Amino acid sequence: MAETLPLFPLGTVLLPGASLPLHIFEPRYRQLVVDLMTGSLFGRTFGVVCIKEGWEVGADNVGSLQDIGCSADLLDARPLPEGRFDIVTRGVRRFRLLDVDTTTAPYLLGHIDYIDDSPVPQAALEVVPILERGARAAHERYCGAAWHREDWSSPSDDVSLGALSYLLAADCLLPVDDRQRLLEERSPARRLRLVRRMLHRETGILSALKAVPVPLTEFGHVPNPN
Repeated sequence: MAETLPLFPLGTVLLPGASLPLHIFEPRYRQLVVDLMTGSLFGRTFGVVCIKEGWEVGADNVGSLQDIGCSADLLDARPLPEGRFDIVTRGVRRFRLLDVDTTTAPYLLGHIDYIDDSPVPQAALEVVPILERGARAAHERYCGAAWHREDWSSPSDDVSLGALSYLLAADCLLPVDDRQRLLEERSPARRLRLVRRMLHRETGILSALKAVPVPLTEFGHVPNPN
């Protein structure tokens, strides 16, 4: 059955398992944080949906939202002067956006269905370990080129197949379109192939430019529409 989540449109893509710190200053999203902190309406969960074009979404342009988003749990909220907040969230579960309510609350409300991964076909199970090793190796090469060793770590060996590709991508500054593609892919095996190719490509770019990306800590305040 469809559920209702408050929506936070962003110019980025949140992946399951990834952390997302945000600085909240616009009134409608300050109210959203208050509602989440009290847990009176939606618990501490809201939906992050990437904006296809521009930086802001209102009642007149909800069509600019992607169809697939990710729910986020509010982990911590630090009140600041003038009603602002610094918050820390973590991605939890993918959903499909069915409809948007623009009138009930100051912020958008989404009617959503949660999305699960498709089962891995029996015939493909034998290649899964090969895909895992390839994706982990690509992740190590990327992180070795981009970050100091103390700034990253490999996912543990007991991470589920479905979660592994998201955790590998979380350490890497992939373009928004790549992250959205990973979010929408329902096959864990195909998702591992995708993230391996993406990390190979990005590592090659870093090597060719002889440069490193801005440290992940510099992205603590992701550009957002509030």
